[in-house]
Amino acid sequence: MTRFFKAGTAALSLVSLIAVSVAVQAQDDFPSHPITIVVPVPPGGIVDMAARLASEPLTQGLHQPVVVDNRTGASGNIAYNHVAEARPDGYTLLASYSMYHAGNPSLFTNLRWNTDSFTPVGMVAVAPSVVVVHPSLPVHNLRELVDYAKAHPGEVNYASQGSGSMPHVGTELLRQMTGINLVHIPYKGSGPAIQDVLAGQVQMFITTPPSVIGHIQQGKLRAIAVASKHRLSMLPDVPTSSEQGFDNFELDAWVSLFAPAGTPAEVINRLTHALQAGLAQPISTERAHAAGVEVRYESPEQLGETVKTDTAHWSRVIKAAGIVAN
Repeated sequence: MTRFFKAGTAALSLVSLIAVSVAVQAQDDFPSHPITIVVPVPPGGIVDMAARLASEPLTQGLHQPVVVDNRTGASGNIAYNHVAEARPDGYTLLASYSMYHAGNPSLFTNLRWNTDSFTPVGMVAVAPSVVVVHPSLPVHNLRELVDYAKAHPGEVNYASQGSGSMPHVGTELLRQMTGINLVHIPYKGSGPAIQDVLAGQVQMFITTPPSVIGHIQQGKLRAIAVASKHRLSMLPDVPTSSEQGFDNFELDAWVSLFAPAGTPAEVINRLTHALQAGLAQPISTERAHAAGVEVRYESPEQLGETVKTDTAHWSRVIKAAGIVAN
């Protein structure tokens, strides 16, 4: 009996050693075939742009094709589920949008994923938000908007891309900070929202600059604030929220890369180093600025802290506003 037990134990040990050896070899060979970045939104827009911005330097640095796969729907959850349940080997990555990543866990009660389902690889880009109003609204800055809304409670409508979107949650943050009474008008996407703001049917919208910059330059919309710490080069005359005395009203949307939880540290290191080197190239900065975003790399450790901070912050805002995703 003892002899058989020892033989069995030895066989199991050999199998374990072989498994470890294969895993180590797989990490040493990484990557040996193409990598996929899953994007939770359709082509176009800042999330898709950032994913493609990251794919080129990763392709060059890792010497394997890095392809973009747009898997849309369910407020990003289709893509997040797919990556969370993928094999943790570094070949399936997620281009994550900050409001999905930090907000969805508080917006949905039956998610199949949470922030612990992913391992940070690195931040790619950040897009500030701009507050725009229809020119018929007699306000030219945030203070005037707050004063007008207080004098006309319930008369100012604001558009969003849907319940739980950055325009919705961000405007709710402003409402909580100031006590103003605004009326939420949700739309299915930014296109219809912008059209109704242009028509004057809705007076206010918070969004990323690329979708409204042309309308601002033509005088069809008025930009009254950049909800960030720094002014935008494309809107140099528009003051930031901090400059106007609203220090905590910052709506920077980030796009970052994540791998499934359990991805080996060596694989994460290879991915993030290639990403960092690629984003440091001048061409990456030029492409980002042309799309109205800023290249901003954060290491896996820094990004992990950002996720914790943002998730706690937006959870407080969402719960205080009683927001539930459609």
